[in-house]
Amino acid sequence: MDFTIARRRMVESQVRTNDVTDLRIQSAMEKTPREIFLPVEMRGQAYVDRELVYGPGRALITARDFSKLVAAADPAAKDLTLNAVCGSGYSTAILAQLVEMVVAVESDETLATEAQEHMTALDVNNAAVISGEAAKGAAGQGPYDLILIDMAIEKRPDTLLDQLKDGGRLAAIFRENGVSRGVVYRRTGGVFSSAVKFDASAKMVLPGFEAEKAFVF
Repeated sequence: MDFTIARRRMVESQVRTNDVTDLRIQSAMEKTPREIFLPVEMRGQAYVDRELVYGPGRALITARDFSKLVAAADPAAKDLTLNAVCGSGYSTAILAQLVEMVVAVESDETLATEAQEHMTALDVNNAAVISGEAAKGAAGQGPYDLILIDMAIEKRPDTLLDQLKDGGRLAAIFRENGVSRGVVYRRTGGVFSSAVKFDASAKMVLPGFEAEKAFVF
């Protein structure tokens, strides 16, 4: 497989055609070798239009969902950004091309090591991968202009919202009653507003962000 051609086709058919007009996002996704962030046996699937589960509690969401989520987050060149779960590092590599600095959190030490190795291989020098629980974030490195969670969550991430600067944004795929939507939260002082930006297809819920189970008598 020619991954360069596959990457270009992915951007043309899954990103541009879904109203992601930011040329910075298109360029970053066209340049970044998505396949290296998957196990060797899965690399041939890197550019298919479906969510790819590549480890316990970790998945690459579709290029369509990912690009729309990043676009909705409105990344700016001077943003300090928290990638609340980086997995093997794909989202970190994309964000690093759009913002000033990325702090990436990953609880799986093997994945964290892989993510840092990928940053080194791609000559990404404005991202730092740290080990820790995604739901707790990295308050000591913040506060943040932008926080990205690029998998599905089922409850409002209050601990992460508290790590936003005034005016900061948090973008995530919110899943409820079997329906997933891209949502952006914004902080204004001590108040957090939210807006639904698009319908999404992501299904795997990020561990630590599941809804509490209701007790049934």
